[in-house]
Amino acid sequence: MKDKILVVDDEEGIRFSFNIFLSEDGYQVSTAATYGEAIDLIEKTAFDLIFADIVMDCHTGIDLLKVARRLQPNTPVVMITGVPSIETATEALRIGALDYIIKPIRQDTLLRVTTVALKHRAIAAEKESCRLNFEAIFRSVKDGIITVDKTFKITEINDAATRICGVLREHVVDQPIPVLAERCDGRCVDAAMKVLETKQQLEIRFIECHFAENPRQVISLTASPLLDADNGLTGAVMVIRDETRLHELERSLEKKREFDHIIGSSERIRKVKALIQELADVQTNVLITGESGTGKELVVEALHRIGNRLNSPLVKVNCAALSDTLLESELFGHVRGAFTGAIRDRMGRFERAHGGTIFLDEIGDISPRMQLRLLRVIESGEFERVGDSKPVKVNIRVVAATNQDLKQKVAAGEFREDLYYRLKVVEIHLPSLRNRRNDIPLLLDHFLKKFNRVFARDIGGISTDAFNILMLHSWPGNVRELENALEHAFVRCRQGVITVEHLPPEFGKLALQLNFGKSADSEEQESRRIRRALVKANWNKTRAAELLGMSRRTIYRKIDQFKINEKM
Repeated sequence: MKDKILVVDDEEGIRFSFNIFLSEDGYQVSTAATYGEAIDLIEKTAFDLIFADIVMDCHTGIDLLKVARRLQPNTPVVMITGVPSIETATEALRIGALDYIIKPIRQDTLLRVTTVALKHRAIAAEKESCRLNFEAIFRSVKDGIITVDKTFKITEINDAATRICGVLREHVVDQPIPVLAERCDGRCVDAAMKVLETKQQLEIRFIECHFAENPRQVISLTASPLLDADNGLTGAVMVIRDETRLHELERSLEKKREFDHIIGSSERIRKVKALIQELADVQTNVLITGESGTGKELVVEALHRIGNRLNSPLVKVNCAALSDTLLESELFGHVRGAFTGAIRDRMGRFERAHGGTIFLDEIGDISPRMQLRLLRVIESGEFERVGDSKPVKVNIRVVAATNQDLKQKVAAGEFREDLYYRLKVVEIHLPSLRNRRNDIPLLLDHFLKKFNRVFARDIGGISTDAFNILMLHSWPGNVRELENALEHAFVRCRQGVITVEHLPPEFGKLALQLNFGKSADSEEQESRRIRRALVKANWNKTRAAELLGMSRRTIYRKIDQFKINEKM
């Protein structure tokens, strides 16, 4: 398609010459003698190039240039002048003229200027097309996009970002980037500034915005540097994704996984799980009590991982495992030279747990001096490293655990009453295994699956006698003892079913005491027991023998002795 060119000049000879020269070169030419004619044509036809005389009847070419720039902003305009003037040429170029040519016009000059102007238009049109495509993409992307220049000023922000950040575009564009942090934690601002400082890409998942209008909002952020052709920094771009719904789903799954670790469906365990759920996002101190082996560490892990501190550290300290001096250094850290062997500064567990949770296990074993230091930290949120007087401020949740009766220790003067009540804002008491025997089958099933994976085995179950022994045992070591007993059985068992003989020796002694599987049974009782096992094993004698914890030779002998058959 031919390029359309408009020539505006009050001299008929100029219009004629332009028409001849340009038409011969294949262009479609229109001419206008006056400002009014030119405006009428510009309003009706889209031109690819306009030539306009600076001097006209009652208007100037500058006037026409202003209108052309408004009506057809992408069409280049070349001014025609008979008496060149620096002031006039400068004004024309300032307003937007591409170039100017001087009368008299030579054909080669006109064609050269035309070629350059049309190439310029083609490049400008391509740039404009790219710009419009970019803007369309920029507006339609569901993720928030924010660009900043190297002076930390916001250059552009799309609709998704204004929605996520709760701002209006006109209020933030051309403003310093900290304007985005006025109603949130500002971690996006910190990320952008870090990228500008380091010229390195930065990715952060699941940032809690603490946004006033949407306090549960969670985002993910990718910030990347913008570089020019010479690898020079020109700014940064941030891509922000609203991950609130995904985060909620992941938290729900995380909660389920954490609760899956606390095995049991008894009323007492259900109450423990419900209390954990209530306390997850409440930043209060918790005291976990119960006998050794009841699963206190599982509770603190669930409290931390289903709460809003899950992305921050969970730091554990066994207070009974360290001497008083070592515990102080371990908890609060020390500075170089604080004591013999302190060759460098060291961060303590409280400082490492900043923003998260610290778990103080066996809290009942700490000395009165350490009790006082802990009390001060819990009350003020501050402490000093050993050998230093500079306070360190921390934001942590304290969860403590003990198998001792702290209330009794308080009464005996062995534990500070004020620290006891600081720790025991809420108490979670874990019941002993003997007080929730209904959970033993679930625990056995859990440990069977676990050890089958660990030992790459395929043990299918536990014999009736072994199961009954496990149900009757007093379990002084609680769930930990049960787990150890099953692990012992897996080490010894070389068949498909765990029997009494595979359990630790004390269980065999208990079986003897209770006459499990022995002659104390009447022949009639033993016959019924063997028949039940055969029915359960679909009359597979080897399988039935495993269920009963006896050899194949013995079960064949017993079947013959009691004349047991399928027709009975």
